[in-house]
Parts: sequence; C-alpha cells; structure tokens
Amino acid sequence: MTRKAAGCVLAINGGSSSIRFAVLEAGETRRPRLDGKIDRIGLSGTNLTVNDPPGKPLGARRLAAADHRSAVSFLLDWLEAQPAFASVKAVGHRVVHGMKHAEPERVTPKLLAELRRITPYAPDHLALEIGLIEALSQRHPKLPQVACFDTAFHRTMPQVARLLPIPRRFAARGVERYGFHGLSYSYLMEELGRLDPAAAKGRVILAHLGNGASMAAVRHGRSIDTSMGFTPTAGLVMSTRTGDLDPGLVYYLARTERMSAAQFQHMVNHESGLLGVSGTSSDMRDLCARESADVRAAEAVELFCYQAKKWIGSFAAALGGLDTLVFAGGIGENAPLIRAQICKGMSWVGIDLHRLRNAKNAGIISTDSSRAAVRVIRTDEELMIARSVGRVLEKGEL
Repeated sequence: MTRKAAGCVLAINGGSSSIRFAVLEAGETRRPRLDGKIDRIGLSGTNLTVNDPPGKPLGARRLAAADHRSAVSFLLDWLEAQPAFASVKAVGHRVVHGMKHAEPERVTPKLLAELRRITPYAPDHLALEIGLIEALSQRHPKLPQVACFDTAFHRTMPQVARLLPIPRRFAARGVERYGFHGLSYSYLMEELGRLDPAAAKGRVILAHLGNGASMAAVRHGRSIDTSMGFTPTAGLVMSTRTGDLDPGLVYYLARTERMSAAQFQHMVNHESGLLGVSGTSSDMRDLCARESADVRAAEAVELFCYQAKKWIGSFAAALGGLDTLVFAGGIGENAPLIRAQICKGMSWVGIDLHRLRNAKNAGIISTDSSRAAVRVIRTDEELMIARSVGRVLEKGEL
C-alpha cells in the first residue's frame, strides 16, 4: 500500500491517445509514489497500466473506455481511490500549446478561455487537455492546477527562427514557428547541467525521438531553433506524422483525390510517417525486426535515420559547431542500432560513437576521443511538470 506523503503533486501528461500520470512527493528529489498511464484511448485494447511503487508494475487493467471523456472519468475515479491522492496539493498539466507564454501558470478562468480560443492551433491536443483540466476542476474545485506549456522552452528562439515565409498579415494572428517537446527539453537541459555544467552552457543538440520526434538546437542553455514548427506535425518524420512536407501536395491531392482539408489533416497526422512508408507499422521496434525481409520497413527505418542526420547537420551549422548531442525518448533511449545509423559518417561534426557503450545504452556513448560528447538521457516529462508546479508554489502563486 502507498504511504501518504505530505504535499504531493499530481502530474498529468495528456495526449491524443494516452494519458500519463504520476504522484510525486514534495522536496528536491520529488520521488514518485505512483505512476502509470492509460493508452490506446479510442482504439481497441484500452489499458490502465500502473507502477506502484514506480518500477514495480501492477499489471494492466482493460477499460471499456471508447473515447477520451470516459477514459478521463475512469482515471479520476481510480486516482481518487488511491491513498496517495489524499496528499495531492496541486495538479500540473502538460499543455501542448501556450502561444507566447514563457512560464508555467496557474489555471484561471481567463487562461482557460485563452486556451479554448487557441484550440485551432493544436486541435488534436488542446481540446483534450482542456477537458482534463475541467474534469478535475468540477470534482475538486479548490485544488490548484498549473498549466505547463510545451512551447515555452522555445520562446527564446530568435525572430529569424520563428518566422514563416508567408504574408506578414498572418504573423499578427500568431502564425509562426513555435516548437514543441519543451517539457522534455527543459528536463534534459537540467539533467545535462547536473551531469556536466560546462556542457549545458555549450552548443547542444537535443534529439527527442519517440512516437513524436523532434530536435532542438540549444546554445548557452537557450533554444535557438527546433525542428517542429507551427504544429507538432512539422520537422522529422515520425511514427504516423509526415514531418516537413511540400505544401504543393495539398493542392495536388485536393485536385486529384478531392481530399478535403480535414482529410489531409488526418492523413498527415495519423496515416503517414513510418506507418505510411512501411505500410505495416508505426512502431520502430516492429520495423527494425522486419527490415531484413521487408524492403518497405527497411526504407522507413532508413528515412527516419537519414532525416535525423540532416537535422543534426543543419543544427550544427546554426550553432557554429557541436559540443554535445543528447538522445532521449523511446527510440533515442532504447534503440542502439538507430542511434548508430544516425551517427554514422558524422565524424565531420565531431561525432564518434563507441560501439560497446552504444550497445549497452550507456550514459555516454561516444568514444573518449570524440570531439562531441554523445549522451543518452532518459527524459521525464512528469517530473518536469512537478518541478514546474513546485516553482509556481515557491513564488506564492498558488
């Protein structure tokens, strides 16, 4: 049974098909007391998976939830029945889009109204995240909630990196490059600063490679560019998202396939990427297992690594060199063969992988003579959410 802790934070990381959560203690370490996720929301086989204590799986529980609303209701019912929930003093939410917000903020009616207004900027995420906030508010109106914006990390990007080359009138409406995965990047930079303070002040490329994949170029601890743009669909090819795409394809498909804007949006976000190229799977593990016998699986893997290599090269140019490359995310942390393929032939930018270290997913996977250090750091967005809530608490804003 989970022991009650004084002053815990509930971190909620809601996505389009999953909700991750963690109850973390107050204090410097913010030790998790409970964590888990509901995945495959809206699909067959929706499951609640819980680790209690973290690292000790309790097994999966099948849900009858066919949509996000019922999944949220089930999760809140379940959380309220857990001893750890009685100690929760505040809730932090990952909010995918925050426009020009550069810091986490307490959720107020004014902020909620703003999030509803900007929902078209991230339709696959914001409506669901607002639903989570409102559901908790209805059940626990006195429990403070904090919005932790995934775009905030990139508000330091210079104007040239934010500009989109379209008519200026759209910029006045907030149409610019924002970047995402900011909570992950914030955590990675804090960890890098703990591991090697000098490196965190240098020229760093962060590679968050998972179902959603992006990279960020960081100099002196500040984001100067990132691969995702106006939406999380841009940049690298991902599990089901296209990444960067020729905009002329919109008109071509509208004419030849009579594809509507909504159909195009669905295709580029849910039917493309690794799934679209392979025709079989969006999961890199499946594709790596099949690539020797399936040419389309092999091409999907090759495309992913090729694009990642190009982004590293372009960001090294933007940074004026490279001191540290950090791999994170499900693929970045656990796929030595993918890391090796991405880094192959990158000695010109200072990258030289150590084969055995890479195979073991070591903390540092570059050779001792490599000019650029290559690290693997396990990201933790829920912990970053809890830290963000803690900082709002310290300012007396809750």
